[in-house]
Amino acid sequence: MSTASEPLAVALEGGVLTLTLDRPEKRNALSSALIEALHAALDRADLDADVRVVVLRGAGRDFCAGADLDELLASADLSPADNEASALRLGALFGRMRRLPKPIVAVVEGRALAGGAGLVTACDLAIAGDGAKIGYPEIQRGFVPAMVMTLLRRSVGEKAALDLVLTGRLLTAREALAAGLIARTVPDADLEREAASIVADLAAVSGTALALTKRLFYQLDGRSFDDGVALGARVNAAARQTPDFRAAIARFLAR
Repeated sequence: MSTASEPLAVALEGGVLTLTLDRPEKRNALSSALIEALHAALDRADLDADVRVVVLRGAGRDFCAGADLDELLASADLSPADNEASALRLGALFGRMRRLPKPIVAVVEGRALAGGAGLVTACDLAIAGDGAKIGYPEIQRGFVPAMVMTLLRRSVGEKAALDLVLTGRLLTAREALAAGLIARTVPDADLEREAASIVADLAAVSGTALALTKRLFYQLDGRSFDDGVALGARVNAAARQTPDFRAAIARFLAR
C-alpha cells in the first residue's frame, strides 16, 4: 500500500513491475507527487534487468480521474513559467513511457479521464474491462486538454480527436477500442485473468526483440515510407546479431 507521501504502490514479481496509482480516495488523481513517483518508477524499470514488463493500473474503482483538482485550482495563483514547468513534468512522463525499452501495459477499470486517459494512451498496450469509460472532459471544466492532445491525435486521427476534446464526451470501452485508444476489451469479470495472460506472454518473449520492436515502432513516426524501410533494414540487421535471435532460431530448427 501507499501513503499520502507515497501515492504509488510498486511490486515486482516474475519479471513484471506493477505500478498501482494508489489514491483511491481521490480516484487516483495525478498529483505532482504521483507524477514524480511514476518518473522514479520508470527509472527503476529502465535500470533493473529483472524488469521485463511494466503494468500500470489504478487502485479502487477507477483507473485515474486526471489532474488533482485541488492542485489545479491552486495553480491559478502561480506564474505562467511555474505552471508550464509543472505541465512539462506530465508531458515528460509520457515521453519517458514511450522511450522505455520495455513494454508498458495499462489495465483499465472504471474511469480513465483527462490526464488519466493520457496515461492509458501513452502505454504501449491497454486492456480495459467492458465497464470502463475513457475521455477528455477538460473543456467542461473550463480547461484545455493540452498535455494529452499530441498522443490523442496520433492514436485516433484528427477529426475523432477534435470531437473528443471539444465535446468532452466519454467513450465506453468498446467505443474506445473502435476509436483506437485501447488495444483490447474483455468482460470486467475476466479482466484480471486476461491481463495476467497478456503480461505473462510478453514477459516470456526476448527482451532484446521487444526493445528493438518498440523503439523502431515509435521511430517510424513522421518518417517517409522509404526512410522507414531503410530504418527497418538497419534494425533487422542489428537483431540478427543478438544472442536471443541466435538461440531462438536454433531452438526452432532443433524441433
